[in-house]
Amino acid sequence: MVKLRKIIIKGSQDRQILCDLSTHEQCDRLVIFCHGYKGYKDWGAWQLVANHFANRNIAFLKFNFSHNGGTLDNPIDFSDLEAFGQNNYSLELDDLNLVIQYVLNEFDQDTVLKKGLHLIGHSRGGGIAILGAFENQVVKSLTTWAAVSDFKSRFPNGSELNKWQEDRVRFVKNGRTKQDMPHYYQFYEDFVKHEERLTISRAAAQLKQPFLIIHGTQDEAVNMHEAMMLNTWAQNSNMSLVSEGNHTFGSKHPWTDDHLPADLEQVCDETIAFISDL
Repeated sequence: MVKLRKIIIKGSQDRQILCDLSTHEQCDRLVIFCHGYKGYKDWGAWQLVANHFANRNIAFLKFNFSHNGGTLDNPIDFSDLEAFGQNNYSLELDDLNLVIQYVLNEFDQDTVLKKGLHLIGHSRGGGIAILGAFENQVVKSLTTWAAVSDFKSRFPNGSELNKWQEDRVRFVKNGRTKQDMPHYYQFYEDFVKHEERLTISRAAAQLKQPFLIIHGTQDEAVNMHEAMMLNTWAQNSNMSLVSEGNHTFGSKHPWTDDHLPADLEQVCDETIAFISDL
């Protein structure tokens, strides 16, 4: 039976990172999972994903980035829009590094880490996971699901960028919750300041770890061309395309079924086979 343990870690700028660890006594590998933009650890079918891995001897730790807009009392959706607006890529990468360090400090190398620590990232979290794998050679493998290949191109330019600089904030509508999600101009300023560190192509080209790139051919949010670019840059990668797969591989929020959607189960099984062969 899968055991679920709640963990709280000190994150960036003294905010807390809320984690879920799904495991059982047979697990000898551990995955850290990074959620994407406007995402969180409890989104959609992510807990079913965690159970799927744990039942196949891979412990699964998913977490909320410290500035994703959730709180300890309300980790689902976005009760802290101020924190969301203050988020940036540097904070998310720092959060991931803190989670990795926590795992290395707290878990016995002869138990769930016996066969290694592995990273999985979805969408924007895939980009963060690539950077995190590059910065942490202790990570044994990297898998991305529908990952972005570039952060810079996602910022506005021209008059839209000038207006953002003038207003100091721009808003993006959340189609599901109907909230106006703020992005403060510091997001762009931080990227410019740390552009070398946050350039995914640079990290991907220097990765030493085995790298599995999974992407849906009908991804409506991140074109599969980005997967092809990652596969071109990386020296030790394999790419798997899910035919007709969308950005979330058939999952949505809320997810009320007690089983994974077919595409997401395929993604999980391919990832588990990849990790288990290492």
